Amino acid sequence: MLDLLYPLLRPLLFSMGADKAHDAMMSVLGAAPRSLGALASIGTAMPAASMARDAFGVRLAGPVGLAAGLDKDGVAVPFWPRLGFGFIEIGTVTQHAQPGNPKPRMFRIVEDNALVNRAGFNNAGSAALATRLERLKARGLWPDIPVGVNVGKSKVTPLEEATEDYVTSIRRLEGLADYFTVNVSSPNTPGLRDLQGSEFLAELLTSAVEAAGDTSVLLKLAPDLSDEALAEAVEVAAQSGAGGIIATNTTITRDALTRDPGEAGGMSGRPLWSLARQKIGVALEAADGRIPVVGVGGIHSAEQVQELLSAGCVAVQVYSAMIFEGPGLISRLNRQLR
Repeated sequence: MLDLLYPLLRPLLFSMGADKAHDAMMSVLGAAPRSLGALASIGTAMPAASMARDAFGVRLAGPVGLAAGLDKDGVAVPFWPRLGFGFIEIGTVTQHAQPGNPKPRMFRIVEDNALVNRAGFNNAGSAALATRLERLKARGLWPDIPVGVNVGKSKVTPLEEATEDYVTSIRRLEGLADYFTVNVSSPNTPGLRDLQGSEFLAELLTSAVEAAGDTSVLLKLAPDLSDEALAEAVEVAAQSGAGGIIATNTTITRDALTRDPGEAGGMSGRPLWSLARQKIGVALEAADGRIPVVGVGGIHSAEQVQELLSAGCVAVQVYSAMIFEGPGLISRLNRQLR
């Protein structure tokens, strides 16, 4: 069904600016996530039972998950599982509600199947997200696949107070999320990537793990770290009790693009694959089987998913590829991975 509908919708969506198209789609999905999910599930290939796996304290229904950034406020949580995801991640959410950076802040490079965004963690805040998730659970609308929450630092919070900012959000959502991801790797919040240094990171992760209680805390890292810094961050995560690594986030480099749009922000999509694949390998080597690694960055084919799984990743996440290839991509990946 989705493979038939999206080719008809894509010209309309791409006639809009990327920000406007994203806002329109999320508004529609948020208004009727269950009924639209039922429609989307027609003909969709769900993960085979043999594709389920245990990781970071949860049971993933399949190896392909939704990356953070698409559904920042969890407005379409009941919808995403119907696309065939094995797990989903919402956010990034921050302690304080914030509007994000001025629009336009998302740009398509269609010839490269790439996006550049500088959203800046626009979200309604972790208190509002906690209320939404509580209501979903009370109404029996919680998915039967894991729902992770990606947590970031509020822009107004100084770096020296960052740990408390993260911890406040985690405490608000503890018992509601199936896992947490500490995001210190977005290029769109000033100074955020400084938190990837071992001095900051050990304190932050130790406090986050303590605040999360029995819920696993993952660490999301940038592909722009040197191999040595990336390996060091993985080591800090393992020593701090983190439940896993997500590698990688968007990149500030533009070398892989055929056309630089001249816009600041993080680049994702197909051109990210080569850099992300190399950094995922570094993360896997540093993790050395002690903590699981989720691979993300430029993934758009079953061959790439299988390559990462064979290399040692426990799962993968996708986002940008769906913008260009449609939400039926997840069903196609499941079908081909079988």
